[in-house]
Amino acid sequence: MYPVERVLFYQLNHSTPEYFNSVILPELKHSLSHTLLHYLPLAGNLWWPSNSPKPIITFTPNDRVSITVAESNSNFSLVSGNEIREAPQLHSLVLQLMVTDDIASIIALQITFFPSQGFCIGITAHLTVLDGKSSTMFIKSWAYLCKQLASLQNLSLPPELTPFYDRSVIKDPSRLDLLFLNQWMNFMSSGNRRMLTIIKNTGDVPDDLVSTCLIKARDGDSERVVFWGFAADGRSRLDPPIPGNYFGNCVGGPMAVTKARNFMDGNGFSFAVELVSDMLKELEKGILTNAKNLLIKIFNLSKETGKQTISVAGSPRFGVYGVDFGWEKPKKVDILAIDG
Repeated sequence: MYPVERVLFYQLNHSTPEYFNSVILPELKHSLSHTLLHYLPLAGNLWWPSNSPKPIITFTPNDRVSITVAESNSNFSLVSGNEIREAPQLHSLVLQLMVTDDIASIIALQITFFPSQGFCIGITAHLTVLDGKSSTMFIKSWAYLCKQLASLQNLSLPPELTPFYDRSVIKDPSRLDLLFLNQWMNFMSSGNRRMLTIIKNTGDVPDDLVSTCLIKARDGDSERVVFWGFAADGRSRLDPPIPGNYFGNCVGGPMAVTKARNFMDGNGFSFAVELVSDMLKELEKGILTNAKNLLIKIFNLSKETGKQTISVAGSPRFGVYGVDFGWEKPKKVDILAIDG
């Protein structure tokens, strides 16, 4: 799996080093410690013991979340703007997860201060453990408690932000978990196939028009395979549905495989719209419909060379632009894992 890297930019034009170090940073760290009391698994690790058929999440009272505090002299307006930016400039704002063959950290945080301009919070999360909705719930919880901390109010979380951990609500009679792990081990080329190695996401991120333009811009072989998919929240789509505050990775979705030539003529945009429409209709049949065949298909396609992958990251339903730690809402939120 690949990490999800997200950066939230907060503009504070009069933020001096003294104010950042005496007010902003202590409140962020203090509220984070309170937040992790509700999200203890994030302080632990993903571990694949040699005697276990699948990885497990383990944490102890001595575990912690890796957090780095940095300072940048970059132009905040440019880094957080909507113009084209160099990827390395953004990647300096997030930490890499600690990963070995059998153990991986779950989350890493970086707070970067831009003197007299603002600050940003970079969050790297392991997609195996938490999906976009769960990672957003954690960020919102952190922001909620940070604002509560300032007013010395109750530091409990509202129900919608309180994580639900009971895995027994997931009914998986066909054991898709073991199927996925078998496909993963077959996919890994290393002699040690029981690996938690993180793979970089190299897909393009589209809407219908952008997808068509991306495929045309690449040009090349019109017969190349185009692998197109998106993820949807499975919580309300399972039978029976599970709580919306379920913490973990609970996504699924349809996938389409077609040829690049279908996008390259004058009807490329119409083809893309029809393709997405058909995928949405497939999703309405159920999040786990044909899931077994879909998993096998995805891993087989991942081995092909010359293909072009089109995928979607994030969702406006996450409401990340409403994440207010007490210093206004973010000016910009970027997802870095899609720059490949």
